[in-house]
Amino acid sequence: MMCECGKCGSGYVITKNKQSGIYLCRDCFIDSIEKKVIKNIKKENLLEKGDNVLVALSGGKDSVTLLEILNSFRERNIIDICAVSVDEGIANYRQSGINIAINHAKRLGIEHKVVCLKDEYGVSLDEIMGNNNHRGSCTYCGVFRRDIINKTAREMGATKIATGHNLDDETQSIIMNYLEGNIDNLTKLGAKTQSPADKFTVKIKPLREITEHDIGLYVIAKQLEVHFDSCPYAQQSFRMEVSQLINNLENKHPTIKYSILRGYDKVKNAIGDSLNKKFHSHTNCIKCGEPTANKLCRKCTFLKELGVD
Repeated sequence: MMCECGKCGSGYVITKNKQSGIYLCRDCFIDSIEKKVIKNIKKENLLEKGDNVLVALSGGKDSVTLLEILNSFRERNIIDICAVSVDEGIANYRQSGINIAINHAKRLGIEHKVVCLKDEYGVSLDEIMGNNNHRGSCTYCGVFRRDIINKTAREMGATKIATGHNLDDETQSIIMNYLEGNIDNLTKLGAKTQSPADKFTVKIKPLREITEHDIGLYVIAKQLEVHFDSCPYAQQSFRMEVSQLINNLENKHPTIKYSILRGYDKVKNAIGDSLNKKFHSHTNCIKCGEPTANKLCRKCTFLKELGVD
């Protein structure tokens, strides 16, 4: 028996919603994703009129989807958008994404910067991973990317930084931090994060409740140019192990990712900020001047270890 779209009755069905069980055609699926993201933006108060939002644009499916949906707010003159792409220096991988990011920025007519790790810190990720004593690709990449994006936000006058973290990313972070006993980081997750330090720009995650699968289907349905390849270092990471664990659970429990997210949000609201470290605004890295709880920030600590400071 041919399935029909549960919204409009169309016979051209492309997916079935795991939560509701409703079949959706292409147009209704696109509409459902965009409405869900916009609903989350309003619920979490992620955007304010007049915001200049810096999109962390890698050229992958998540960041391109984020840019596409946020641009609807820009078209209504609610916000302005700029973008930054970080070139980590991964051979035969990163440049394709950078080129796609450049194309989307030109298509929409938004200001866009590309910042290379090699230019910024004197070392690429490939060079770091060539060191036998490295801490793991994600450890360095996460710290260096955050530093570059945060500094670029200040340079471009952004009031918010928007990242393409999806439901899969968020649930992985929740489980990873719990398994590692990193309660301080665990309490800092969420749709919107901000710091008392003036140098830290508010970060938002509009796609936080959208699955990775649905984002992939969204860019295909809208025929958006994206870089689908996975980072070659991802298979070596702890995050990948946690991802496989959660996906295996999802096979028997289809809504487990939403349950993890909802459970986390309830716990976070219950404990409030009681477990967060008190940040002292006068504490700055003695090397680069960026806010830190220690003498050296993590970025400068890593650069010192790598011998490129």
